[in-house]
Amino acid sequence: MIIVIRNDAKQQDIDQLKSYVQSQGLRIHESEGASTTILGLVGDTSKVDIDLLRSINIVETVTRVQEPYKNANRKFHPQDSVIKVGDTQIGGGAFSLIAGPCSVETPEQIVGIAKAVKKAGATMLRGGAFKPRTSPYSFQGLGVEGLKLLLIAKKETGLPIVTELMDTRDIPAFEDVDVIQIGARNMQNFTLLKEVGKLHKPVLLKRGLSATIEEWLMSAEYIMSEGNEQIVLCERGIRTYEPATRNTLDLSCIPLLHEKTHLPVIVDPSHASGLSRLVAPMSLAATAAGADGLIIEVHNDPQHAWCDGPQAITPEQFEGIVDGVKKILPIVGKRL
Repeated sequence: MIIVIRNDAKQQDIDQLKSYVQSQGLRIHESEGASTTILGLVGDTSKVDIDLLRSINIVETVTRVQEPYKNANRKFHPQDSVIKVGDTQIGGGAFSLIAGPCSVETPEQIVGIAKAVKKAGATMLRGGAFKPRTSPYSFQGLGVEGLKLLLIAKKETGLPIVTELMDTRDIPAFEDVDVIQIGARNMQNFTLLKEVGKLHKPVLLKRGLSATIEEWLMSAEYIMSEGNEQIVLCERGIRTYEPATRNTLDLSCIPLLHEKTHLPVIVDPSHASGLSRLVAPMSLAATAAGADGLIIEVHNDPQHAWCDGPQAITPEQFEGIVDGVKKILPIVGKRL
């Protein structure tokens, strides 16, 4: 349920209304615009007397929200959310370029790639320390040692780091990580979502392998319900019957999400296609569709990458993508 407050309402009257709402066992998500205050009521609103609320003189309108996600709903929060990460941001017209290898391998590898992508225009460094793999016999990442190498790369370049968290037991090791990534396989790991919801740290939430948009937003709701509203949604392709690519990149979800939620949306063209030659055209297409950023796998030697080499591009190819993105951004009203 959403309550829109009149512009001339006194703060004392607003506080009284909020006290009444809370006495009904509901939580309030308050959003203040330039000239409008919106109270989003979170909880079981079925027993709330909507006519009583409408009769209060400071209330302009009262609307029931049909969607099950509340905190993530644009109706509750009309303005776009801006997620600040270090000296950069995601959303609010800023376009983010997150780049780096699928997995951290050696100090020379991660530092070298970090320097190369920063020179090309990357605003953040990605790299996997813990790797979820389909086969238990595949390389699973360097773990905590990989996190240490990412921090070395951060110190060398100043780039904030983005890396995946797979287990609640590893949360203490992520204290110095700038953005925690929740991978596609963990999108509905609700225990993990609740725990990252208790952190004061940005979360990059990837879409599940076959998740609907509503299921994806409900996963964001799990995080937000615990108090963490710093969420970035990441479209990384969904599983369909088409075997020509690793996944099917759903570009239509970008404008749809911008209608439904205030959270920024970025795109992962690397995992979506699984083919390095498709990363560039899909990156440009995602930018044109209104994405708030890209997260791209870049490796200095893709043929010998320890993980997902076929979808990784070289630093030189990444530089070419950045040049193309820069030409599109003014058309869609964004900036790098």
